[in-house]
Amino acid sequence: MRPWGTDGGDEFMRNRSQAIQRLLPFISLALLFVVLSIASPYFLTATNLSSVIRQTAVINIMALGMTLVIVSGGIDLSVGSILAFSGVIGTMTMVGTGSVPLGIGVGIVCGTLWGCANGLMISMLRIPPFIVTLGTLGIVRGLTLVISGGLPVVGLPKEHGFLGEGTIGPAPFVLVVLVGCAVLTHFALHGTKLGRYTYAIGSNEAAAVYAGIPVARYKVAIYAICGLLTGVAGMIETSRLMTGQPTAGVSYELQVIAAVVIGGGSLTGGAGTVIGTLIGAFIMGLLSNGSDLLGVNPYWQQVIIGAIIILAVALDEARKRRFST
Repeated sequence: MRPWGTDGGDEFMRNRSQAIQRLLPFISLALLFVVLSIASPYFLTATNLSSVIRQTAVINIMALGMTLVIVSGGIDLSVGSILAFSGVIGTMTMVGTGSVPLGIGVGIVCGTLWGCANGLMISMLRIPPFIVTLGTLGIVRGLTLVISGGLPVVGLPKEHGFLGEGTIGPAPFVLVVLVGCAVLTHFALHGTKLGRYTYAIGSNEAAAVYAGIPVARYKVAIYAICGLLTGVAGMIETSRLMTGQPTAGVSYELQVIAAVVIGGGSLTGGAGTVIGTLIGAFIMGLLSNGSDLLGVNPYWQQVIIGAIIILAVALDEARKRRFST
């Protein structure tokens, strides 16, 4: 028999642990910001901070879609390839028609369709998301190289540059796009049936099925949204580079997954927030920017990201084991 007050003590410890876990990304971002401000006189300049926003926008927007996927208990390893495919097809459309809006729309539709295809294969063929998206990673990248002949798409209309490099007043336009995507994703997760079912599926898929939730349909929707946001990110990438690069997005899936995990998302599903993901992405963006300002070898960034993923997952698993006993 448990001593009197044990249940209350366990509940207090659980709540305190969850509060610390939620605040940890905020604290880490704040500390990193302070350290870089002290370490480099160039960090707090308007030019540098604007550059950080532009550089992290692509990963941020992709990570918003990945948040939905990971909360549902899935994963998408194909986002980097989908970004490249969307960018190449979108820019080819621009060059062929001279229409920037049409090219952007086609690129976003391509991303959405590939996301939908991932969701359909996962749901209907009952293949684990890791295997499906690992397969589409290669398929989509290969098709991108075949269609482009392995060469970048050039000669884009100069108006396309506004998407990635333009400003509205003092703010980069891409920040407006990012905030808009973040608000819509947050609303989808916390204010719609899609969001409630996403958490339910990630927490216990079998229970969700028994509760009458059409799991297959919502999985397709979740992966389609991830593909849509990846398509948006792909068009921003082409705008920043002013080319459609068939090799774009290589290893982006690692950074995107890391952003979600650093922000408090759980790879076992059922946990994750938009705010946490944004903070996770900005932490990685500041690490990259700080490394450049301080002359750190950029190859070490991959080492750091990999180590952070392992550490974040290890802490999450330790917390779960602690309160499951």
